[in-house]
Amino acid sequence: MTTPAIPAIPASTATPAGTATPAGTAGYGEEAEQLAVQYESVSFAEVHRELLHHYPAPPAAVLDIGAGTGRDAAALAALGHRVVAVEPTPELRAVGARLHPGADLRWIADALPGLPLLRAEGERYDLVLLTAVWMHLTPADRPPAMANLAALLTPGGRLALTVRHGPVPPGRHMVDLPPEHTTDLAAACGLRLLHHGHRPDLHGRAGVHWTSLVFELPG
Repeated sequence: MTTPAIPAIPASTATPAGTATPAGTAGYGEEAEQLAVQYESVSFAEVHRELLHHYPAPPAAVLDIGAGTGRDAAALAALGHRVVAVEPTPELRAVGARLHPGADLRWIADALPGLPLLRAEGERYDLVLLTAVWMHLTPADRPPAMANLAALLTPGGRLALTVRHGPVPPGRHMVDLPPEHTTDLAAACGLRLLHHGHRPDLHGRAGVHWTSLVFELPG
């Protein structure tokens, strides 16, 4: 077996045998190093500025799904939260472990819509983040994904999504649906809408803009 060029990460983060590669991860492994530069060029506070007042005070149980290079997960851990970072792309997990070696967080190789490893653990979270993730799911995968996300929340827990709209980069898989599609799915799962906002792209990419949504599981 060829020795990987990137540092090893804990065995618990290895991709489970027999797990299919999610279509939405296409292109991310090959571009992990370049994407890390892009992701880390903006801060957690900048990306989540209009949402921060909806997030719980530390210490809270936080789940970052599609954690990428761990920028947000590491920032939340530094604030005193107990953080689990879920990332299906092994190259991004490896880069994240290298960039944030001292962060008090746990990496898991799992993926929407099923999240089988997380569901098997039976834990619940006060905050679940999906930053630039939801648009990668097919329309057919979104109802079961939303149901599984809702099931991971504590009573009073929050689900925060930022969703990209606009041109799809070559080699990527994204499906652009109106925000109402997501809010309707969340309502069907018993979640209450707290925030619905819009913002331009922080990287200034032509035609790209973002929707932000925060939901709460009544408790």
